Amino acid sequence: MTSHPDTNAGPAEPVPDDVRLLMKPNTAAVRGYVDGAWWPRSNDPAAEFPGLVLAMSSWVGPVGRVAYHLGDWDKTRRQLTVEGWSVTLVGFPTLDANTVVVTGSNQRRMILLVVPPDTPGAVARAVLRSAAGSDTVASVEEILASNGVRR
Repeated sequence: MTSHPDTNAGPAEPVPDDVRLLMKPNTAAVRGYVDGAWWPRSNDPAAEFPGLVLAMSSWVGPVGRVAYHLGDWDKTRRQLTVEGWSVTLVGFPTLDANTVVVTGSNQRRMILLVVPPDTPGAVARAVLRSAAGSDTVASVEEILASNGVRR
């Protein structure tokens, strides 16, 4: 389920279909506010975060922490075990809505725009592409609004 970044990649780094995630390419990408976007299937962290953790380990190493906006997700426990390693889940009311921050064991962190699970497919895919564009510097709110998604 993990995907390894290709430094010769085109405009975005795809991840297998079961994890709907699109990342900015590692080389020549403008840093911007987000490093990519993720479209979970539900608001249940226990169901959604394990796949994200596995996919993101290619970019940040073994994931040690996932921070999320409390209002976007169902209640969950603070620890998650994924493939034998422990991941701390931390909900913050002050973290920007529609974002998660994934931090690896090497303290590398990436900010992802979270597409609301109930977003129609074509719109959600447009948001994924917008956020993962190598020249995207827009905020989460701007990316969602420009694609017709209301928060």
